[in-house]
Amino acid sequence: MSDDGARVVDVSVAFGAATPPFPGDTPFHCGWAWDMAQGASVNVGRVTTSLHVGTHADAPLHVRHGAPTSETLPLDVFRGPARVIDVSHFGDGHEITPAELHAALGGDDVPTRLLLRTGRCVAGGTFPEGWPALHADTARGLVAGGLRLLGTDCPSADLRPAQALVVHHALFDGGAYNLENLRLEHAEPGEYELVAYPVLVAGADAAPVRAVLVRLAQRPMAVPAMPPPHRRSPREPAPRRSRALPTQPTPPSHH
Repeated sequence: MSDDGARVVDVSVAFGAATPPFPGDTPFHCGWAWDMAQGASVNVGRVTTSLHVGTHADAPLHVRHGAPTSETLPLDVFRGPARVIDVSHFGDGHEITPAELHAALGGDDVPTRLLLRTGRCVAGGTFPEGWPALHADTARGLVAGGLRLLGTDCPSADLRPAQALVVHHALFDGGAYNLENLRLEHAEPGEYELVAYPVLVAGADAAPVRAVLVRLAQRPMAVPAMPPPHRRSPREPAPRRSRALPTQPTPPSHH
């Protein structure tokens, strides 16, 4: 606990030898370019690893040849209000429908940043057999409602056997991004401030992230006075689009 009553929760999974990679991917290994035990004046580490071993953000290049690379990930997306919801009751391989996610959100509007607690995290040293993920219609509906970042505590925003990676594409099609391999068992469902900046890695398909959630102490809210009735002038911009999650399937976009 900090002095102002805020609680900081580290929701990162380490890039380390104990973190299992996706089967067939490159595991983490740290060796030494220079080693004081061998007479060098300093220790200088040398790392080989997949960029998807620990907590990371995917760049569009991950699923699209020639697409933007990791150094283009926009920082503002990875910091700000975020909501954690628990979806661990859904079985491995289940695709969460728009109606199911709407219920999980309690009928609330689409958050700007949504983190899914599936309970299938690699932090314990075992790669999960499977996990639930969003249905493609659900992902498209979230993006249409204003979602900018989808995070999950499992190794992928798509199902384990997925090849088309429809959730990744739905996010990138709408200008949204993802975080994978979060560690959310100590983050109770609710509202947080997320800080999860990607490391400035150039030319890659993903970047490591140190992610933390800050939950502020509840403070009494003053009840504002009722404003007078307002009539929009012809020059005033129209109201913003609804952030409600559509519960009916949306047609896929074509690119």
